[in-house]
Amino acid sequence: MYTGRVGVPAGIRDGAIAVGVAATLLVAALSGKHVATDLDLLGYTLLVAGGLALSARRRAPVPVLAVTGLCAVGYQAVGFDVPAVAFLFAVYVAVRAGHRGVTVVAAVLMLAALPLAALTLPQDMSVSEALARGRGALELAWLVAAGAAGEALRQAERRADEAERTREETARRRADDERLHIARELHDTLTHQISIIKVQAEVAVHLARKRGEEVPEALLAIREAGREATRELRATLGALRDDGKAPPHGLDHLPELVERARATGLDATLTVEGQRHDVPAAVDRTAYRIVQESLTNIARHASAATASVRIDYRPDALAIRVEDDGTAMPDTAPVPGVGLLGMRERVTALGGRLRAEPRHEGGFTVHAELPVGRTS
Repeated sequence: MYTGRVGVPAGIRDGAIAVGVAATLLVAALSGKHVATDLDLLGYTLLVAGGLALSARRRAPVPVLAVTGLCAVGYQAVGFDVPAVAFLFAVYVAVRAGHRGVTVVAAVLMLAALPLAALTLPQDMSVSEALARGRGALELAWLVAAGAAGEALRQAERRADEAERTREETARRRADDERLHIARELHDTLTHQISIIKVQAEVAVHLARKRGEEVPEALLAIREAGREATRELRATLGALRDDGKAPPHGLDHLPELVERARATGLDATLTVEGQRHDVPAAVDRTAYRIVQESLTNIARHASAATASVRIDYRPDALAIRVEDDGTAMPDTAPVPGVGLLGMRERVTALGGRLRAEPRHEGGFTVHAELPVGRTS
C-alpha cells in the first residue's frame, strides 16, 4: 500500500484530487452542449459523485472503480457527453493496488456500456454514432495508459520493498557475523586467562586451608572475582552466540524464573493483576528481561531475604514492579551498573518508563511501564 508525500497526509491529498476531478467534470459539463432535460440535476449529481468517490481510492479501490464506472454510464445515459476522467483515475488506482483482473473486467464492461448508454438518449442516434460517442467518453488509449501507469508504479514499489528487505537481511547477516566474531575473540582471549586465575586462586585457598593457615581476604576476593567473571563471561558469550532461533522467553516463563530464584534461598513471590491480554512480542521479551535482571541483582548484591514480582496488565500498558528487602537505603544513590543500563535502554526503546531506586522502608525497587498500544 502506498502513502502520500512526506508532510502531506494521504487523506488530504486524496480529498484534494477528488474535489479537483469533480470540479473538472462539472466545468466540462457546463461548457459542453447537451439537450436540456428534466434529468439534468441527476446528471450533475452523478458527475460530482463520480469525482468525489476518488477520496476513498486508497481504502477501497475496487468499490471506487465500480462507483466511478456507474456514474460515468449514468451521466452519459442522461445526455452529458463528458469523458470518464474519474473512471480512468480509478483504473490507475485499482491496478496499482494489485487488482488487475477485476480492473480488466470493469474496463471491458465500461467499453460496452458507454455506447449502450448513448443509444438510450431521446434523440435519434445510430449505432455508429453511439460507438463514436462511447469512444469519446473513454478512449481505449487512455484506458491502457491508466492501467499501464498503475502497473508500472506497482512494480516499482514492489521492487523498492524487495530492495529494502534485502538491505535489512544483509545488515542483519553482517551483524550476526560480527557478533559471532566478537564471541570467538572473547572466548579465545579472556576465557583462558580468567580460567587460569580462578583455578590458581582455588588451589591457593585449598592449600592454605589444608595446612591450617588463615586464608588472606585478598585471595578470597580474587577467587570470588574469578567465579563472578566466569559467570558473566559465560552469559555474555551465550547472548552473543544466540541466533534468535530459539523460542524467546516472555511473561509465560516468569513462574519458572521466580521458582529458580526461590531455589537459591530467596523468598520470591509472583503476583499478576489486571485482565491478562496479549502484548507485543518486544514487550513480552523486555518484561522477562527486566524481571530476570532484577532477580539476578537481588541475588548478587542486595543481601535480601524476600523479593516480590508484580505484573499489572493495564488497558494501555504493562507495569512491572520488582522489590526486595535488601540493604539498600533511601540515602544511598544506586550505582548504574550494566544491568540497570541495559534495562533502561530496553524500556526506552519501547517508549516506556523505568524507575530504579532504593525504597523508603529499605531495600530496592525496579518499576517499569511498557506501552502495549491498546485503548480498550
